[in-house]
Amino acid sequence: MTIDKKFVDHFVNITSNAALAASYLVGKKDKIAADKAAVDSMRSQLNNLDIRGHIVIGEGELDEAPMLYIGETLGTNNGPEFDIAVDPLEGTNFAAYNLPGALSVIAITEKNNLFNAPETYMEKISANVKEKKVIDLDYSVKKNIYNLSEYLNKKPEYLTACILDRPRHTEIIKELKKLNVNIKLITDGDVSGALLVTENKYKVDIFLGIGGGPEGVLAAAALDTFECGFQGRFLFETENEKDRAKKMGIVDLSKKYELNEIVTGDSIFCATGVTSGDLVSGIKIEGSEFISETLVTHKYSDTKKVIKLKQKI
Repeated sequence: MTIDKKFVDHFVNITSNAALAASYLVGKKDKIAADKAAVDSMRSQLNNLDIRGHIVIGEGELDEAPMLYIGETLGTNNGPEFDIAVDPLEGTNFAAYNLPGALSVIAITEKNNLFNAPETYMEKISANVKEKKVIDLDYSVKKNIYNLSEYLNKKPEYLTACILDRPRHTEIIKELKKLNVNIKLITDGDVSGALLVTENKYKVDIFLGIGGGPEGVLAAAALDTFECGFQGRFLFETENEKDRAKKMGIVDLSKKYELNEIVTGDSIFCATGVTSGDLVSGIKIEGSEFISETLVTHKYSDTKKVIKLKQKI
């Protein structure tokens, strides 16, 4: 089964308007208000679509409304059934302080084709490799780098690794430096970081480290269309997190997930820039119109492009 290509335009419009809503709060140092603006816009527009949508990756739980919560149903209850993953404002700090890289993100699959991820940390790795066992979460940093170096026919000193700038990554960063690998540190933006491996123009060869589990699933939807390699392993720290994971159907809490276990079948992914970053430019307002840029993937039609739109506000 496939998702009708007409939905690409619908979802681009949804993330573009959510990005616009957040853009009015860029630089206002209020990340909660910026996030809420994006959430409210996204929810309103999703509810107008002729779909039966089910949020499998959202923001918080039912009692934390007005977030787009896990389990929420959206749409007119007519049309196809979709699993929906959202991050209405990825990089809330970027938006709050007018820094590069804030995005409005959504991913869609047919029902039961998108992993229902708990809100916990995930160890992850991605690279533009099509063969198995080139990169692997079970390998050491050194082995991953040497394998990738051989696969890409590039010496380690010509490779670039992207990683979140966090104390938990101190040892990984030390090892990368020892191997003379170039390092691109990011302060936030877990989805966009993983997607920098998709094309040579971003000059990133591997993304690794620990970040958000939901962000890992969102990124996987796009990486699948780009035919990149990705693995993720959830990290459950508390008994509450473990219990919640079991309720969501996760039996093996230490399982390493391959890309095709996270997203299956057809998918659509849209990421619209709120502020300009590596992937797309941010919202620009010109009089009564706004210009948006959205990275779009649609697996069935092999769509992988940036769409620039000018729309009425």
